[in-house]
Amino acid sequence: MLTLITGGTRSGKSTFAQSLCKGGASVVYIATASASDDEMRERIARHRSSRPICWRTVEEPLAVPDVIRAHASGSDFILIDCLTLWLSNLLFEWRNSDTATVERRACEQARELAEASTQGRVIAVTNDVGSGIVPESSVARQFRDIQGLMNQQIARAADAAYLLTCGIPIQIKPRAGGGL
Repeated sequence: MLTLITGGTRSGKSTFAQSLCKGGASVVYIATASASDDEMRERIARHRSSRPICWRTVEEPLAVPDVIRAHASGSDFILIDCLTLWLSNLLFEWRNSDTATVERRACEQARELAEASTQGRVIAVTNDVGSGIVPESSVARQFRDIQGLMNQQIARAADAAYLLTCGIPIQIKPRAGGGL
């Protein structure tokens, strides 16, 4: 089962996603961030301190579907935080590819994530990057557009989806039969 959590920066996405895992005896947290500078190291430390110490953290910037498949059967929940950094990492890996190839590969990765998520209870956090101003650079516009496409694809596959605003979760896609 796949649950998507989206919203803007500092909207409460991670806190809400973590709350959905309460009661899980075995939670795997897939961290997609890379500690590339001091500011990011501080963010990572803050996120680590907010999680229960009994959760297992897997730091994986690229092969997220593989990690889901490897841990789905032995976990109550898998929490991915976040798809936006995952896409950023993938785009860096594919930086020498043309836009059409990058879009195709991103959609393939989204499909793989959705398929892997059918094996367990997966909660994925992503940023809604399309609600702001049009970015100035072509690279930033490409990222925004591909993130939007990836979010749409994962949201279609999700059983439930929530939009977080001002720390308030709004369920935007209920699961058939209700509940999580």
